[in-house]
Amino acid sequence: MNTLKKNNSTKMESSQALFEFATEGIIISDSTGTIIRANPSSERLFGYNTGELINQKIEVLVPKRFSHSHEKHRDGYHQNPHPRSMGRGLDLYGKKKNGDELPIEISLSHYKVEEKQFVIAFIIDISERKIADEKIKRSNAELELKVEERTKILKETMYELEASKEELSIALEKEKDLNDMKSRFVTMASHEFRTPLSTILSSASLIGKYKISEEEDKRSKHVKRIKSAVSNMTLILNDFLSAGKLEEGKITVHLVAFNIEDYVNESISDLSNFLKAGQTVNYTHEGNEVFICDKQFLKNSIINLVSNASKFSPENKPIEVHTQVLPTEIKITVKDHGIGIPADEQKNLFERFFRAKNALNIQGTGLGLNIVAKYVEVLNGTISFESELNKGTTFYITLPHQDENNTLN
Repeated sequence: MNTLKKNNSTKMESSQALFEFATEGIIISDSTGTIIRANPSSERLFGYNTGELINQKIEVLVPKRFSHSHEKHRDGYHQNPHPRSMGRGLDLYGKKKNGDELPIEISLSHYKVEEKQFVIAFIIDISERKIADEKIKRSNAELELKVEERTKILKETMYELEASKEELSIALEKEKDLNDMKSRFVTMASHEFRTPLSTILSSASLIGKYKISEEEDKRSKHVKRIKSAVSNMTLILNDFLSAGKLEEGKITVHLVAFNIEDYVNESISDLSNFLKAGQTVNYTHEGNEVFICDKQFLKNSIINLVSNASKFSPENKPIEVHTQVLPTEIKITVKDHGIGIPADEQKNLFERFFRAKNALNIQGTGLGLNIVAKYVEVLNGTISFESELNKGTTFYITLPHQDENNTLN
């Protein structure tokens, strides 16, 4: 019997030692939520002196904003008591005596003595863990931000690389086209220049033989042939220079107001040495005489169309040019009575280096109409044509009025 008493006494002493020296805070409350025991760790944890927590409601340790809901939870627990962690997945806070809050973790258990129910709360201060968690969260957030920034930079870099790749591909393709055009120019120039150069050389040699005044007509004839050949070579050179600038994008539109009738007459007169025997250019105009446009573009376009009309028309056939200035636009018409364009080839007419099968024996670069179409495009205009084999071709250009203060690129 004495041994049993001794064993019970030892157990009680052990339990008391566990309660007194546990590093966790331990608080025991009754069914009304009144604290009946609090170990030293819990008193230190919440900043109370020894025995100050006894007989106080457990809500004294709960932040005010949670105290009302805590009473409901407490009552609910007493109705169905069972060991559990309190507030699983939630952030729990306790309130110190001085009002400060601290993050805590609580585990609940229960027992009965003489039909009275008691609840034991095991409380741990997790402030250091919270600080560590916050550091980890901040580090993760910073890492995610860095990853996001790096990903964004990588995407931008990839986009720039793709854009550069595309730009490089376009530039290489353009360079290839330019090289092809230069190669074609060398081949074509050697062919196209041969005829006018031979004419110049031949006529220049013959002129030297006509020394007496009675041979003036013969000299004039060869001088005219030389001028025609030079005009032809000039047109060819202008075509290649214009095509090169258009391909490289090295053109700027200079808009000025000028007398359209005077300027077209001047442009046509530059072709006087180019026309075949008996060919005439009949020019008519209607509407306002002043128009705003790029003079050089317009001149090059008219010269190309009229020289084509001359080349592809027989001698003694007229070429008709008409301009009409309307309130919002100008219409330009160039009509010939020449060989026309085969119907099955008309779709290719504005392509670079295109020569219709019925024009292969006629001198030309195949660039003129392509250049005219590009000039018209730059000026925001339109170009079209009608053609019938062996009856002639008519070209129609429409250009909108421009603002002289603007420069198109």
